[in-house]
Order: sequence, then C-alpha cells, then structure tokens
Amino acid sequence: MEESVARQNTGSMPYLVATSQVLGVAALAITGTWLSHYRGGFSWEGAEQFNVHPLCMVLGMVFLCGDALLVYRVFRNETKRATKILHGALHVMALVISLVGIIAVFQFHKNKNIPDMYSMHSWLGIVTFSIYILQWILGFILFFVPGVAFAYKSRFKPLHAFLGLCLLVIAIATCLLGLTEKLLFAIPEQYPHLPAEGVLINVLGLLLVAFGMVIGYILTREEWRRPLLPEERALSIDFRTLTEGGSPTEP
Repeated sequence: MEESVARQNTGSMPYLVATSQVLGVAALAITGTWLSHYRGGFSWEGAEQFNVHPLCMVLGMVFLCGDALLVYRVFRNETKRATKILHGALHVMALVISLVGIIAVFQFHKNKNIPDMYSMHSWLGIVTFSIYILQWILGFILFFVPGVAFAYKSRFKPLHAFLGLCLLVIAIATCLLGLTEKLLFAIPEQYPHLPAEGVLINVLGLLLVAFGMVIGYILTREEWRRPLLPEERALSIDFRTLTEGGSPTEP
C-alpha cells in the first residue's frame, strides 16, 4: 500500500508533461511556418513535394512517438487495456504519417533525378524507421495478441521500453542532421551569416532537443511509473501462476 501511494505522488510530472506538449506544438508550428514561408508550401507534385517529408517526420517520428511514450505516465488511473490501446494507436498514427513522409521524399528524388540513400541523414533515418516497424510488430504480437506467454512479455517489456526511448532520441538526431543538410543545400552562402531562415531552423533544432530531454526525464523517473491497479495486480499474479507454475502469493 505504501509503495502504491508513493508512486501516485507525481510531483512536478504534470507540469513537465505540459511543458513537453508546448515544446512539441511549438516545434510543429515552426516547421510548418518554415516550409510555408521559406520553402513554398506543400504539394504532392513539384518542388513542394519535398516539404511533406520534414513535416511528417517531425509530426510522426518525434511528436506522436514522444506522446505515445508518455501514455503510461499520464493515464495512471485508467484501465491497462485502455492505455495500451491509446499507446498502440498513437504509434500507428506515427507510423502511417512517417511512411507518407518517406514516400514523399523518395518520389521527389526520383522526379528530380536526385540520388537516394547517400547521406548520414538518410542512412540513420531508414535504420530508425526499420527498427520502429520491428518494434511495433513485436509489441503488437506480445502485448495485444491473446495467449502469448507471460514470460515472453515480462522479458521483452524492459527492452521494448528502452528501444522506445532510444528511437525517440535517434529520430531527433536524424531530424537535426536533415535540417542542417537542407539548409546547406538551400542557402549554402547565406547560412554562415545567420539569415532569418537559418536562425528559425536553429531554434527548431533546440526545441526538438528540449522536447526529447523533457520526455526522457519523465520516462526515467522510477517513482513516476504507472502503478498497477488492484485488479491488474491480481490478474498479473494469477496469469503468472498459470503460465509459470508459481505461487499465487508471489510478489
């Protein structure tokens, strides 16, 4: 009981969650402003097709992915099933939106006869997205498909949580590489002189880093983990007893 009460003490977590959302929305707003004001807006044809890529990646692989990681911290009193569905749904949205962004940039390169997959940004981006898909598939099988042994879930859960945070960090790093690469191509002569567009993108990069840092801090605070509800604790013990042959009195 004391452990449960202690874990309910969220302290400054609600304020940090709110801060993360302000940072994330600000990053999205600046991304949209940059692409609309300086890069010609959005289209699925012509030069503006490229602009779909950065917007989708910031929205999908950073903002929605980060929010999906916060679900189990924010929704502490809802049922495990409800939080699991929301967690999975946010990741599905992130996956679909990111896929649209990747298709957009590959089609743009094809139409403009630009080589694919030669930069550190592209290599890191494809690796991140590939691991993200694998992470989602394994997570769906282990945590959504009925009948999967409790032992497999308990063994994979720490790795699943670790990879989730790692993917967010790598996604932000990939965005920073991509933003710098785009400016070096678009305004190579002006960029060293701090033009307005360059300053705007530098601010965007700082916001993305701050967003990741706040979410990382929230996720690594052990006392802010979502406590098991009484019915979840009982179900976990009973399920482990059936699948592993343990005693119902085991913690």
